[in-house]
Amino acid sequence: MVFLYSKIMRKLTRILLPAFTIFLIACNKPLDIPSVKNSPNPYPVQKKTDSLLYLWHHKDIELDSFPGISLDRAYDSIIPYLGSGKEVIIAVIDMPIDIKHEDLSSNIWTNTNEIPNNGIDDDKNGFIDDVNGWSFISNPDGRISRFVNYEYTRILKKYSKDFSNNNISDSIIYKTYKKAKANYDERMKYAIKDTAYINTQHRGKIAAQKTLSLFFNHTDYSTEDLDSLKKAHPDNKTLQKHIRWMKILMKYGFTNEYIEQYQLKANERLNKLLNTEYNDRLIMGDNPNNISDVGYGSPFIDTYEGFFDHGTKMAGLLAANRKNGIGIKGISDNIRIMPLCISAFGDEHDKDIALAIRYAVDNGAKVINMSFGKEFSLHKQWIFDAIKYAEKHNVLIIKSSGNNGQDVDSFEVYPNDYDFEKQQEITDNFLVVGAINYNANETMVPAFSNYGANNVDIFAPGYKMNTTVASDKNYEIIIGGTSTSCAITSGVAGLLYSYYPNLTAKEVKEIIMNSGLSYEFQVKLNDSLVPFSKLSKSGKVLNAHNALIMADSIAR
Repeated sequence: MVFLYSKIMRKLTRILLPAFTIFLIACNKPLDIPSVKNSPNPYPVQKKTDSLLYLWHHKDIELDSFPGISLDRAYDSIIPYLGSGKEVIIAVIDMPIDIKHEDLSSNIWTNTNEIPNNGIDDDKNGFIDDVNGWSFISNPDGRISRFVNYEYTRILKKYSKDFSNNNISDSIIYKTYKKAKANYDERMKYAIKDTAYINTQHRGKIAAQKTLSLFFNHTDYSTEDLDSLKKAHPDNKTLQKHIRWMKILMKYGFTNEYIEQYQLKANERLNKLLNTEYNDRLIMGDNPNNISDVGYGSPFIDTYEGFFDHGTKMAGLLAANRKNGIGIKGISDNIRIMPLCISAFGDEHDKDIALAIRYAVDNGAKVINMSFGKEFSLHKQWIFDAIKYAEKHNVLIIKSSGNNGQDVDSFEVYPNDYDFEKQQEITDNFLVVGAINYNANETMVPAFSNYGANNVDIFAPGYKMNTTVASDKNYEIIIGGTSTSCAITSGVAGLLYSYYPNLTAKEVKEIIMNSGLSYEFQVKLNDSLVPFSKLSKSGKVLNAHNALIMADSIAR
Protein backbone atom coordinates (compact mmCIF):
# COMPACT_ATOMS: atom_id res chain seq x y z
CA MET A 1 0.00 0.00 0.00
CA VAL A 2 2.83 2.39 0.83
CA PHE A 3 4.50 1.64 -2.51
CA LEU A 4 1.25 2.28 -4.42
CA TYR A 5 0.70 5.58 -2.59
CA SER A 6 4.26 6.62 -3.35
CA LYS A 7 3.84 5.96 -7.07
CA ILE A 8 0.56 7.93 -7.18
CA MET A 9 2.05 10.89 -5.35
CA ARG A 10 5.08 10.96 -7.64
CA LYS A 11 2.84 11.01 -10.68
CA LEU A 12 0.63 13.77 -9.23
CA THR A 13 3.71 15.81 -8.31
CA ARG A 14 5.03 15.70 -11.86
CA ILE A 15 1.56 16.65 -13.23
CA LEU A 16 0.47 19.32 -10.74
CA LEU A 17 3.70 21.22 -10.13
CA PRO A 18 4.10 22.38 -13.75
CA ALA A 19 0.44 23.51 -13.83
CA PHE A 20 0.93 25.38 -10.55
CA THR A 21 4.06 26.99 -11.96
CA ILE A 22 2.22 28.20 -15.09
CA PHE A 23 -0.33 29.90 -12.84
CA LEU A 24 2.36 31.63 -10.78
CA ILE A 25 4.34 32.87 -13.76
CA ALA A 26 1.19 34.06 -15.51
CA CYS A 27 0.50 36.18 -12.43
CA ASN A 28 4.13 37.37 -12.44
CA LYS A 29 4.63 36.25 -8.87
CA PRO A 30 7.75 34.79 -7.30
CA LEU A 31 8.06 31.02 -7.60
CA ASP A 32 6.07 29.68 -4.64
CA ILE A 33 6.82 26.06 -5.47
CA PRO A 34 7.43 23.61 -2.61
CA SER A 35 11.13 23.05 -2.02
CA VAL A 36 12.62 19.59 -1.85
CA LYS A 37 12.51 18.67 1.82
CA ASN A 38 15.42 17.75 4.04
CA SER A 39 15.98 14.06 4.61
CA PRO A 40 16.05 13.24 8.34
CA ASN A 41 16.28 9.48 7.87
CA PRO A 42 18.72 7.31 5.92
CA TYR A 43 17.40 5.26 3.03
CA PRO A 44 17.96 1.49 2.96
CA VAL A 45 20.61 0.22 0.58
CA GLN A 46 19.01 -0.80 -2.69
CA LYS A 47 20.42 -2.87 -5.50
CA LYS A 48 21.31 -0.30 -8.13
CA THR A 49 21.35 -1.48 -11.75
CA ASP A 50 23.08 0.44 -14.53
CA SER A 51 19.69 1.54 -15.87
CA LEU A 52 18.68 2.93 -12.48
CA LEU A 53 22.05 4.61 -12.05
CA TYR A 54 21.88 6.31 -15.45
CA LEU A 55 22.24 10.03 -14.66
CA TRP A 56 21.35 9.31 -11.04
CA HIS A 57 22.81 12.66 -10.08
CA HIS A 58 19.91 14.39 -11.88
CA LYS A 59 17.33 12.58 -9.73
CA ASP A 60 15.47 13.52 -6.59
CA ILE A 61 15.54 12.08 -3.08
CA GLU A 62 11.75 12.40 -2.59
CA LEU A 63 10.65 11.21 -6.01
CA ASP A 64 13.40 8.74 -6.91
CA SER A 65 15.17 7.82 -3.62
CA PHE A 66 18.50 9.04 -5.04
CA PRO A 67 20.38 11.90 -3.34
CA GLY A 68 20.76 13.69 -6.66
CA ILE A 69 20.44 17.41 -7.38
CA SER A 70 16.73 17.30 -8.32
CA LEU A 71 17.53 18.53 -11.84
CA ASP A 72 14.86 16.40 -13.53
CA ARG A 73 12.34 17.78 -11.04
CA ALA A 74 13.45 21.32 -11.88
CA TYR A 75 13.01 20.64 -15.61
CA ASP A 76 9.56 19.18 -14.93
CA SER A 77 8.22 21.89 -12.65
CA ILE A 78 10.17 25.12 -13.13
CA ILE A 79 12.50 25.51 -16.11
CA PRO A 80 9.99 25.13 -19.00
CA TYR A 81 8.22 28.25 -17.75
CA LEU A 82 11.20 30.53 -17.22
CA GLY A 83 11.68 31.30 -20.89
CA SER A 84 14.58 30.28 -23.08
CA GLY A 85 17.27 31.71 -20.81
CA LYS A 86 20.55 33.30 -21.83
CA GLU A 87 23.84 31.73 -22.83
CA VAL A 88 26.38 31.45 -20.02
CA ILE A 89 30.10 30.88 -20.57
CA ILE A 90 31.76 28.42 -18.19
CA ALA A 91 35.53 28.17 -18.42
CA VAL A 92 36.76 24.62 -17.88
CA ILE A 93 40.37 24.87 -16.71
CA ASP A 94 41.52 21.31 -17.22
CA MET A 95 43.01 18.93 -19.78
CA PRO A 96 42.29 19.34 -23.51
CA ILE A 97 38.65 18.86 -24.53
CA ASP A 98 37.30 16.99 -27.54
CA ILE A 99 35.31 19.90 -28.96
CA LYS A 100 34.17 17.79 -31.93
CA HIS A 101 32.50 15.19 -29.70
CA GLU A 102 28.98 14.44 -30.91
CA ASP A 103 27.45 15.46 -27.56
CA LEU A 104 29.60 18.55 -26.95
CA SER A 105 30.21 20.30 -30.27
CA SER A 106 27.01 22.37 -30.14
CA ASN A 107 27.83 23.77 -26.70
CA ILE A 108 31.45 24.90 -27.13
CA TRP A 109 32.22 28.60 -26.73
CA THR A 110 33.22 30.50 -29.86
CA ASN A 111 35.21 33.72 -29.77
CA THR A 112 33.31 35.58 -32.49
CA ASN A 113 35.85 38.41 -32.49
CA GLU A 114 38.63 36.12 -33.71
CA ILE A 115 39.09 34.96 -37.31
CA PRO A 116 40.20 31.29 -37.39
CA ASN A 117 43.68 30.30 -38.53
CA ASN A 118 44.83 33.65 -39.91
CA GLY A 119 47.77 33.99 -37.52
CA ILE A 120 46.52 37.36 -36.28
CA ASP A 121 45.31 38.46 -32.86
CA ASP A 122 42.12 39.94 -34.30
CA ASP A 123 40.49 40.89 -31.00
CA LYS A 124 43.75 42.21 -29.50
CA ASN A 125 43.39 40.09 -26.35
CA GLY A 126 46.98 38.84 -26.53
CA PHE A 127 46.14 35.39 -27.93
CA ILE A 128 46.40 34.52 -31.61
CA ASP A 129 43.58 32.49 -33.20
CA ASP A 130 41.93 31.68 -29.85
CA VAL A 131 38.63 30.82 -31.50
CA ASN A 132 37.47 28.31 -28.86
CA GLY A 133 39.88 28.85 -25.97
CA TRP A 134 43.57 28.48 -25.20
CA SER A 135 46.11 25.83 -24.28
CA PHE A 136 48.87 26.83 -21.88
CA ILE A 137 50.52 23.41 -22.29
CA SER A 138 51.01 23.19 -26.06
CA ASN A 139 53.16 25.18 -28.46
CA PRO A 140 52.27 26.74 -31.84
CA ASP A 141 53.35 23.52 -33.57
CA GLY A 142 50.69 21.62 -31.63
CA ARG A 143 53.13 19.66 -29.48
CA ILE A 144 51.80 19.19 -25.96
CA SER A 145 53.40 18.70 -22.54
CA ARG A 146 51.70 15.50 -21.46
CA PHE A 147 53.96 14.65 -18.51
CA VAL A 148 55.22 17.31 -16.10
CA ASN A 149 56.82 17.51 -12.65
CA TYR A 150 54.94 17.12 -9.42
CA GLU A 151 54.96 20.42 -7.54
CA TYR A 152 57.11 18.92 -4.79
CA THR A 153 59.64 17.90 -7.45
CA ARG A 154 59.78 21.55 -8.53
CA ILE A 155 60.26 22.65 -4.91
CA LEU A 156 63.20 20.26 -4.50
CA LYS A 157 64.61 21.48 -7.80
CA LYS A 158 64.40 25.09 -6.66
CA TYR A 159 65.59 24.82 -3.06
CA SER A 160 67.81 21.73 -2.68
CA LYS A 161 71.08 23.60 -3.23
CA ASP A 162 70.06 26.47 -0.98
CA PHE A 163 69.22 24.29 1.97
CA SER A 164 72.20 21.98 1.50
CA ASN A 165 74.42 25.08 1.75
CA ASN A 166 72.32 26.58 4.57
CA ASN A 167 71.86 29.78 2.58
CA ILE A 168 68.15 30.23 3.40
CA SER A 169 66.90 30.74 6.92
CA ASP A 170 63.22 31.41 6.19
CA SER A 171 61.39 28.91 8.38
CA ILE A 172 58.22 28.81 6.26
CA ILE A 173 60.13 27.94 3.10
CA TYR A 174 62.22 25.40 5.01
CA LYS A 175 59.12 23.67 6.42
CA THR A 176 57.62 23.55 2.94
CA TYR A 177 60.84 22.10 1.58
CA LYS A 178 60.98 19.40 4.29
CA LYS A 179 57.37 18.44 3.66
CA ALA A 180 57.98 18.36 -0.09
CA LYS A 181 61.04 16.15 0.42
CA ALA A 182 59.04 13.70 2.54
CA ASN A 183 56.28 13.52 -0.10
CA TYR A 184 58.84 13.12 -2.86
CA ASP A 185 60.62 10.25 -1.08
CA GLU A 186 57.34 8.46 -0.38
CA ARG A 187 56.17 8.86 -3.97
CA MET A 188 59.49 7.65 -5.32
CA LYS A 189 59.20 4.42 -3.33
CA TYR A 190 55.69 3.92 -4.65
CA ALA A 191 56.75 4.71 -8.24
CA ILE A 192 59.54 2.13 -8.19
CA LYS A 193 57.19 -0.57 -6.86
CA ASP A 194 54.40 0.41 -9.26
CA THR A 195 56.71 0.26 -12.28
CA ALA A 196 58.00 -3.16 -11.22
CA TYR A 197 54.40 -4.36 -10.70
CA ILE A 198 53.09 -3.43 -14.14
CA ASN A 199 56.24 -4.71 -15.86
CA THR A 200 55.70 -8.04 -14.11
CA GLN A 201 52.08 -8.13 -15.30
CA HIS A 202 53.23 -7.31 -18.84
CA ARG A 203 55.87 -10.06 -18.89
CA GLY A 204 53.38 -12.51 -17.40
CA LYS A 205 50.80 -11.76 -20.05
CA ILE A 206 53.31 -12.14 -22.89
CA ALA A 207 54.41 -15.51 -21.51
CA ALA A 208 50.80 -16.66 -21.04
CA GLN A 209 49.82 -15.56 -24.54
CA LYS A 210 52.80 -17.41 -26.00
CA THR A 211 51.77 -20.63 -24.26
CA LEU A 212 48.10 -20.25 -25.15
CA SER A 213 48.96 -19.59 -28.80
CA LEU A 214 49.93 -23.27 -29.01
CA PHE A 215 46.27 -24.15 -28.37
CA PHE A 216 44.36 -21.19 -29.87
CA ASN A 217 44.76 -19.49 -33.25
CA HIS A 218 43.27 -16.28 -31.82
CA THR A 219 43.61 -14.14 -28.67
CA ASP A 220 39.98 -13.29 -27.95
CA TYR A 221 39.38 -16.41 -25.87
CA SER A 222 36.82 -16.34 -23.08
CA THR A 223 37.15 -17.59 -19.51
CA GLU A 224 34.97 -20.54 -20.56
CA ASP A 225 37.49 -21.38 -23.30
CA LEU A 226 40.28 -21.28 -20.72
CA ASP A 227 38.34 -23.45 -18.29
CA SER A 228 37.77 -26.07 -21.01
CA LEU A 229 41.46 -26.01 -21.91
CA LYS A 230 42.38 -26.39 -18.25
CA LYS A 231 40.21 -29.49 -17.90
CA ALA A 232 41.60 -30.98 -21.12
CA HIS A 233 45.23 -30.73 -19.94
CA PRO A 234 45.29 -31.27 -16.16
CA ASP A 235 48.92 -32.43 -16.08
CA ASN A 236 50.44 -29.53 -18.03
CA LYS A 237 51.71 -27.39 -15.14
CA THR A 238 53.03 -24.59 -17.35
CA LEU A 239 49.71 -24.33 -19.15
CA GLN A 240 47.79 -24.47 -15.86
CA LYS A 241 49.89 -21.58 -14.46
CA HIS A 242 49.43 -19.43 -17.55
CA ILE A 243 45.69 -20.08 -17.65
CA ARG A 244 45.40 -18.92 -14.03
CA TRP A 245 47.47 -15.82 -14.84
CA MET A 246 45.42 -14.95 -17.92
CA LYS A 247 42.09 -15.39 -16.10
CA ILE A 248 43.20 -12.95 -13.39
CA LEU A 249 44.28 -10.41 -16.01
CA MET A 250 40.97 -10.80 -17.83
CA LYS A 251 38.98 -10.47 -14.60
CA TYR A 252 40.56 -7.13 -13.73
CA GLY A 253 40.53 -5.71 -17.26
CA PHE A 254 44.26 -5.90 -17.99
CA THR A 255 43.87 -5.54 -21.74
CA ASN A 256 46.90 -4.86 -23.91
CA GLU A 257 45.81 -1.22 -24.20
CA TYR A 258 45.38 -0.91 -20.42
CA ILE A 259 48.82 -2.39 -19.73
CA GLU A 260 50.43 -0.17 -22.37
CA GLN A 261 48.92 2.98 -20.84
CA TYR A 262 49.75 1.82 -17.31
CA GLN A 263 53.37 1.24 -18.29
CA LEU A 264 53.56 4.65 -19.96
CA LYS A 265 52.28 6.38 -16.82
CA ALA A 266 54.54 4.37 -14.52
CA ASN A 267 57.67 4.94 -16.57
CA GLU A 268 56.99 8.63 -17.11
CA ARG A 269 56.35 9.08 -13.40
CA LEU A 270 59.97 8.10 -12.85
CA ASN A 271 61.39 9.75 -15.95
CA LYS A 272 59.58 13.08 -15.71
CA LEU A 273 57.20 13.62 -12.79
CA LEU A 274 59.84 12.76 -10.19
CA ASN A 275 62.91 13.77 -12.20
CA THR A 276 64.45 16.95 -10.76
CA GLU A 277 66.63 17.25 -13.89
CA TYR A 278 63.66 17.27 -16.27
CA ASN A 279 62.60 20.64 -17.72
CA ASP A 280 58.86 20.32 -18.30
CA ARG A 281 58.68 23.72 -20.03
CA LEU A 282 60.99 22.92 -22.95
CA ILE A 283 58.03 22.56 -25.29
CA MET A 284 56.52 25.83 -24.06
CA GLY A 285 59.76 27.80 -24.06
CA ASP A 286 58.65 30.14 -21.26
CA ASN A 287 59.89 30.80 -17.74
CA PRO A 288 57.32 29.30 -15.32
CA ASN A 289 58.72 31.43 -12.49
CA ASN A 290 57.99 34.69 -14.31
CA ILE A 291 54.29 35.63 -14.34
CA SER A 292 55.03 38.43 -16.83
CA ASP A 293 56.36 35.98 -19.45
CA VAL A 294 53.02 35.47 -21.20
CA GLY A 295 53.93 34.87 -24.85
CA TYR A 296 53.39 31.12 -24.92
CA GLY A 297 50.71 28.51 -25.60
CA SER A 298 48.51 27.79 -28.59
CA PRO A 299 44.86 27.60 -29.71
CA PHE A 300 45.07 23.77 -29.94
CA ILE A 301 42.66 22.90 -27.14
CA ASP A 302 41.45 19.51 -28.41
CA THR A 303 44.66 17.49 -28.45
CA TYR A 304 43.92 14.31 -26.55
CA GLU A 305 44.55 10.60 -26.37
CA GLY A 306 43.53 7.68 -24.21
CA PHE A 307 43.71 8.55 -20.53
CA PHE A 308 44.32 12.21 -21.34
CA ASP A 309 40.63 13.18 -21.43
CA HIS A 310 39.67 14.46 -18.00
CA GLY A 311 38.51 17.75 -19.50
CA THR A 312 36.16 15.98 -21.92
CA LYS A 313 34.59 14.08 -19.02
CA MET A 314 33.96 17.27 -17.06
CA ALA A 315 32.58 19.07 -20.11
CA GLY A 316 30.02 16.30 -20.62
CA LEU A 317 28.71 16.55 -17.06
CA LEU A 318 28.37 20.30 -17.52
CA ALA A 319 26.96 20.68 -20.99
CA ALA A 320 26.36 17.50 -22.99
CA ASN A 321 23.53 18.25 -25.44
CA ARG A 322 20.19 17.64 -23.73
CA LYS A 323 18.06 17.59 -26.90
CA ASN A 324 19.87 15.48 -29.48
CA GLY A 325 18.56 12.14 -28.21
CA ILE A 326 21.99 10.54 -27.93
CA GLY A 327 24.49 9.91 -25.17
CA ILE A 328 23.84 11.79 -21.95
CA LYS A 329 22.35 15.07 -20.78
CA GLY A 330 24.33 17.90 -19.24
CA ILE A 331 22.96 20.46 -16.80
CA SER A 332 21.89 23.05 -19.39
CA ASP A 333 22.03 23.68 -23.13
CA ASN A 334 22.55 27.37 -22.38
CA ILE A 335 26.06 26.63 -21.14
CA ARG A 336 28.97 27.29 -23.48
CA ILE A 337 32.20 25.55 -22.52
CA MET A 338 35.39 27.63 -22.78
CA PRO A 339 38.31 25.12 -22.84
CA LEU A 340 41.46 26.36 -21.08
CA CYS A 341 44.13 23.67 -20.99
CA ILE A 342 46.64 23.62 -18.15
CA SER A 343 46.52 20.04 -16.83
CA ALA A 344 48.75 17.13 -17.75
CA PHE A 345 49.92 13.97 -16.01
CA GLY A 346 51.62 15.64 -13.05
CA ASP A 347 50.90 18.94 -11.29
CA GLU A 348 49.66 22.16 -12.85
CA HIS A 349 51.94 25.20 -12.90
CA ASP A 350 50.69 28.10 -10.76
CA LYS A 351 51.49 30.47 -13.59
CA ASP A 352 49.20 28.59 -16.00
CA ILE A 353 46.39 28.51 -13.42
CA ALA A 354 46.63 32.24 -12.75
CA LEU A 355 46.76 33.21 -16.42
CA ALA A 356 43.89 30.84 -17.29
CA ILE A 357 41.70 32.45 -14.62
CA ARG A 358 42.50 35.88 -16.01
CA TYR A 359 41.81 34.73 -19.58
CA ALA A 360 38.42 33.38 -18.51
CA VAL A 361 37.51 36.63 -16.79
CA ASP A 362 38.68 38.84 -19.66
CA ASN A 363 36.81 36.81 -22.27
CA GLY A 364 33.36 36.66 -20.72
CA ALA A 365 33.18 33.59 -18.47
CA LYS A 366 30.66 33.85 -15.60
CA VAL A 367 31.82 30.62 -13.94
CA ILE A 368 35.25 28.99 -13.80
CA ASN A 369 35.37 25.24 -13.17
CA MET A 370 38.60 23.95 -11.63
CA SER A 371 38.37 20.17 -11.21
CA PHE A 372 41.98 19.66 -10.15
CA GLY A 373 44.23 20.14 -7.16
CA LYS A 374 47.68 19.63 -5.71
CA GLU A 375 49.31 19.51 -2.29
CA PHE A 376 51.89 22.27 -2.82
CA SER A 377 52.02 25.69 -4.45
CA LEU A 378 55.23 27.47 -5.40
CA HIS A 379 53.53 30.74 -6.31
CA LYS A 380 50.23 30.77 -4.43
CA GLN A 381 50.16 34.58 -4.34
CA TRP A 382 49.72 34.56 -8.13
CA ILE A 383 46.64 32.39 -7.60
CA PHE A 384 45.31 34.63 -4.82
CA ASP A 385 45.73 37.67 -7.08
CA ALA A 386 43.91 35.93 -9.94
CA ILE A 387 41.03 34.87 -7.66
CA LYS A 388 40.72 38.47 -6.44
CA TYR A 389 40.75 39.61 -10.08
CA ALA A 390 37.84 37.27 -10.78
CA GLU A 391 36.00 38.55 -7.70
CA LYS A 392 36.48 42.16 -8.84
CA HIS A 393 34.87 41.25 -12.17
CA ASN A 394 32.03 39.24 -10.57
CA VAL A 395 33.13 35.79 -11.74
CA LEU A 396 32.44 32.70 -9.63
CA ILE A 397 35.18 30.05 -9.25
CA ILE A 398 34.17 26.50 -8.32
CA LYS A 399 36.85 24.09 -7.16
CA SER A 400 36.97 20.38 -6.24
CA SER A 401 37.92 19.69 -2.62
CA GLY A 402 40.30 16.87 -3.55
CA ASN A 403 40.47 13.09 -3.30
CA ASN A 404 42.76 12.55 -0.33
CA GLY A 405 40.00 11.54 2.08
CA GLN A 406 41.22 14.18 4.54
CA ASP A 407 40.09 17.22 6.47
CA VAL A 408 41.16 20.23 4.39
CA ASP A 409 40.78 22.51 7.40
CA SER A 410 44.15 21.14 8.48
CA PHE A 411 45.44 19.74 5.18
CA GLU A 412 46.01 22.29 2.43
CA VAL A 413 44.93 21.52 -1.13
CA TYR A 414 45.74 24.08 -3.81
CA PRO A 415 44.42 26.22 -5.36
CA ASN A 416 42.27 27.59 -2.55
CA ASP A 417 40.94 30.92 -1.27
CA TYR A 418 42.01 30.39 2.33
CA ASP A 419 45.04 32.10 3.75
CA PHE A 420 46.24 29.62 6.38
CA GLU A 421 48.74 32.12 7.76
CA LYS A 422 46.01 34.73 8.41
CA GLN A 423 43.34 32.04 9.09
CA GLN A 424 40.78 33.66 6.80
CA GLU A 425 39.19 33.47 3.36
CA ILE A 426 40.45 36.08 0.95
CA THR A 427 37.37 36.38 -1.32
CA ASP A 428 33.61 35.70 -1.57
CA ASN A 429 33.64 34.18 -5.07
CA PHE A 430 35.31 30.80 -4.43
CA LEU A 431 33.21 27.67 -3.82
CA VAL A 432 34.74 24.32 -2.78
CA VAL A 433 32.84 21.07 -3.36
CA GLY A 434 33.05 17.60 -1.81
CA ALA A 435 31.55 14.37 -3.22
CA ILE A 436 28.72 12.02 -2.27
CA ASN A 437 27.59 8.76 -3.83
CA TYR A 438 24.10 7.44 -4.64
CA ASN A 439 23.35 5.88 -1.23
CA ALA A 440 21.44 8.20 1.09
CA ASN A 441 22.65 6.50 4.25
CA GLU A 442 25.76 6.20 6.39
CA THR A 443 27.85 5.26 3.33
CA MET A 444 26.89 8.43 1.41
CA VAL A 445 30.33 10.06 1.58
CA PRO A 446 32.90 8.01 -0.37
CA ALA A 447 36.24 7.40 1.33
CA PHE A 448 38.15 9.45 -1.25
CA SER A 449 36.34 12.76 -0.71
CA ASN A 450 38.00 15.53 1.26
CA TYR A 451 35.83 17.40 3.75
CA GLY A 452 36.10 20.38 6.08
CA ALA A 453 33.68 22.42 8.20
CA ASN A 454 35.48 25.61 7.18
CA ASN A 455 37.07 24.94 3.79
CA VAL A 456 34.51 22.75 1.98
CA ASP A 457 31.35 24.70 1.20
CA ILE A 458 28.95 22.03 -0.02
CA PHE A 459 28.75 18.45 -1.30
CA ALA A 460 27.43 17.22 -4.65
CA PRO A 461 27.13 13.89 -6.48
CA GLY A 462 30.55 12.59 -7.49
CA TYR A 463 30.50 8.82 -7.95
CA LYS A 464 29.76 6.50 -10.89
CA MET A 465 28.72 9.03 -13.51
CA ASN A 466 27.81 8.54 -17.15
CA THR A 467 29.73 11.11 -19.16
CA THR A 468 31.49 11.87 -22.43
CA VAL A 469 34.97 10.50 -23.17
CA ALA A 470 37.52 11.22 -25.87
CA SER A 471 37.65 7.78 -27.45
CA ASP A 472 35.77 5.62 -29.91
CA LYS A 473 33.38 4.66 -27.10
CA ASN A 474 32.20 8.30 -26.77
CA TYR A 475 30.63 7.58 -23.35
CA GLU A 476 31.42 5.59 -20.24
CA ILE A 477 30.68 5.34 -16.55
CA ILE A 478 33.55 6.88 -14.63
CA ILE A 479 34.20 5.99 -10.99
CA GLY A 480 34.18 9.67 -10.17
CA GLY A 481 35.78 11.93 -7.60
CA THR A 482 35.37 15.48 -6.37
CA SER A 483 36.22 16.57 -9.93
CA THR A 484 32.79 15.40 -11.02
CA SER A 485 30.97 16.98 -8.07
CA CYS A 486 32.74 20.24 -8.92
CA ALA A 487 31.63 20.13 -12.56
CA ILE A 488 28.02 19.39 -11.62
CA THR A 489 28.01 22.33 -9.23
CA SER A 490 29.46 24.60 -11.92
CA GLY A 491 26.65 23.46 -14.18
CA VAL A 492 24.02 24.47 -11.63
CA ALA A 493 25.73 27.86 -11.21
CA GLY A 494 25.49 28.26 -14.99
CA LEU A 495 21.82 27.27 -14.84
CA LEU A 496 21.13 30.02 -12.29
CA TYR A 497 22.98 32.66 -14.33
CA SER A 498 21.07 31.61 -17.44
CA TYR A 499 17.71 32.62 -15.97
CA TYR A 500 18.88 35.21 -13.46
CA PRO A 501 21.85 36.91 -15.15
CA ASN A 502 21.96 39.87 -12.78
CA LEU A 503 22.89 37.80 -9.76
CA THR A 504 26.35 38.48 -8.37
CA ALA A 505 28.99 35.79 -7.90
CA LYS A 506 28.61 36.14 -4.14
CA GLU A 507 24.83 35.71 -4.41
CA VAL A 508 25.13 32.59 -6.57
CA LYS A 509 27.60 31.08 -4.10
CA GLU A 510 25.24 31.80 -1.21
CA ILE A 511 22.22 30.47 -3.10
CA ILE A 512 23.99 27.21 -3.89
CA MET A 513 25.04 26.78 -0.26
CA ASN A 514 21.81 27.89 1.42
CA SER A 515 19.40 26.09 -0.92
CA GLY A 516 21.15 22.76 -0.60
CA LEU A 517 19.45 19.74 0.91
CA SER A 518 20.27 18.70 4.47
CA TYR A 519 20.69 15.02 5.28
CA GLU A 520 20.17 14.82 8.99
CA PHE A 521 21.86 11.52 9.72
CA GLN A 522 25.36 10.30 10.46
CA VAL A 523 27.81 9.05 7.87
CA LYS A 524 30.95 6.95 8.04
CA LEU A 525 34.18 8.89 8.29
CA ASN A 526 37.21 6.63 8.63
CA ASP A 527 36.21 4.36 11.55
CA SER A 528 33.64 6.70 13.07
CA LEU A 529 30.12 7.95 12.50
CA VAL A 530 29.73 11.73 12.30
CA PRO A 531 26.82 14.02 11.41
CA PHE A 532 26.90 14.75 7.68
CA SER A 533 26.10 18.37 8.51
CA LYS A 534 29.54 18.73 10.16
CA LEU A 535 31.57 17.92 7.03
CA SER A 536 31.12 21.22 5.21
CA LYS A 537 30.36 24.85 5.87
CA SER A 538 26.76 24.56 4.65
CA GLY A 539 26.28 20.98 5.82
CA LYS A 540 24.25 20.36 2.67
CA VAL A 541 24.07 18.70 -0.75
CA LEU A 542 23.61 20.71 -3.96
CA ASN A 543 19.98 20.98 -5.11
CA ALA A 544 19.16 22.63 -8.45
CA HIS A 545 15.40 22.73 -7.85
CA ASN A 546 15.70 24.60 -4.56
CA ALA A 547 18.44 26.85 -5.96
CA LEU A 548 16.14 28.07 -8.74
CA ILE A 549 13.40 28.85 -6.25
CA MET A 550 15.80 30.82 -4.04
CA ALA A 551 17.37 32.59 -7.02
CA ASP A 552 13.92 33.69 -8.15
CA SER A 553 13.08 35.14 -4.75
CA ILE A 554 16.37 37.06 -4.61
CA ALA A 555 16.28 38.27 -8.22
CA ARG A 556 12.76 39.66 -7.83
